[in-house]
Amino acid sequence: MREPPGVGRKLLVVGVSLLALVLCCGLAWWQWQRFSSANGTFQNLGYVLQWPLFGLAPAYMFWRLRKLKLREQAEAEQRAAEPGQTSEPEVQHEYRTAEHGKSAEHSTAVERSSVLEQHGGGDDEDDELAAYNRYLARLNQESR
Repeated sequence: MREPPGVGRKLLVVGVSLLALVLCCGLAWWQWQRFSSANGTFQNLGYVLQWPLFGLAPAYMFWRLRKLKLREQAEAEQRAAEPGQTSEPEVQHEYRTAEHGKSAEHSTAVERSSVLEQHGGGDDEDDELAAYNRYLARLNQESR
């Protein structure tokens, strides 16, 4: 398991967040000056309202990541405390890469055929639809 972040990293996060907020508030002030001038537009006023939000975005991101990390740690501790459970998290999603492309195509075809069988859509196909599907299959084979 990784070590918790040190004081230096936490100060860096706070510093980056504060720097972003100060810079964006400065840009908001600049846009306010542009809006107040003779050639200012309402677009400048829109930026006056947006820049402080842009400045708060890094702080929100770091806060949200910290909150998710703490939740993940609490769930891991809870799984470890339950008897008969492994400390490894369960795999909820199967990730497929290009190496496993054929198995992904096969599983999709199997899923599609099982859905058709359940809903009765496999036997009474329209002739025009069947011809169109054959055309698409031929195009797919030619493109490979």
